[in-house]
Amino acid sequence: MHVLVTGGGGFLGRAIVEQLMSRGERVRSLARGAYPELAELGVEVRRGDVADADAIATACAGVDCVIHTAAIPGVKQRPEPYYRVNTRGTQHVIDACRRAGVTRLVYTSSPSVTFTGEDQCGVDESAPLATEWLEAHRSWYSASKARAEAAVLAANGLDLATCALRPHLIWGPRDNHLIPRLIDRARRGRLRRVGDGTNLVDMVYVDNAAAAHVQAADALAEPSSPVAGRAYFLSQGEPVNCWQWIDQILALADLPPVAKSISLATAWRIGAVCEQVFRFLSIDREPPMTRFVAGQLAKSHWFDISAARRDFDYDPAISTAAGMERLGEWLRLRAGGSAD
Repeated sequence: MHVLVTGGGGFLGRAIVEQLMSRGERVRSLARGAYPELAELGVEVRRGDVADADAIATACAGVDCVIHTAAIPGVKQRPEPYYRVNTRGTQHVIDACRRAGVTRLVYTSSPSVTFTGEDQCGVDESAPLATEWLEAHRSWYSASKARAEAAVLAANGLDLATCALRPHLIWGPRDNHLIPRLIDRARRGRLRRVGDGTNLVDMVYVDNAAAAHVQAADALAEPSSPVAGRAYFLSQGEPVNCWQWIDQILALADLPPVAKSISLATAWRIGAVCEQVFRFLSIDREPPMTRFVAGQLAKSHWFDISAARRDFDYDPAISTAAGMERLGEWLRLRAGGSAD
């Protein structure tokens, strides 16, 4: 294959690029940064933004398959950046694939596109997109991803086979988002348990999530592939207690477990106030709490991954225990200033 990975320098994108390169594929990366470490691997590195239709059109020229991971994450209260990159940027990718004759498109979505503030226990892909609820509760990242996922799946056809993958809480070495933020908040004494601490969540080790993207891309090459036009949840296949897992991560960084807690109702009210204040004052950073974040931290959300197992042989090869060992080693190297 000749594969374009958007966001190839990111946490998930880099893992996908490395797995493709290890198979001997020809890989091109489109990212906003330079990422010389990718060039050293033999990747064709191009700088650009998916929000730039011309940049993505040029990047798609001559490739067989696009794996689209680039996105803006977070819970900032200005919707425009999320829709510009996550939604319109994805439409640029779809349009560019069609013009360039790309035959396969794998899109990185999110399980949060189905979240409505309630427990999700063993939910499968029949759960509808919760776009309107997410927009009403100002979760612009998830709402923009929901609209993008719908566009990707609607684009599936004879000339372009598409699918969407929903990896939940991607973690592992080189994480620049989830793990560092948890550790930073804990060190500053700003981490609070939300809810009663019994909620179960799914998560997925980064190399398992990357492998699923490669497997899905392979499956889309098959005539009448069952993967085409579908979305799939991805996880370790074994939900964990959210707050016990967070305590385990903190322990890897030699930090004590979370000691203070707050009720979901209180966190929800604080989140609503934070949203109003940040919106009124046009503050361009993430609030310390939002209603969406409160729900995510207090409610159970774990998913049925049997469809991914069945349709493209997804099997999380790296166990949670093995992944935690790797994460611990990386955190120790990072503390010593030698982590990649």
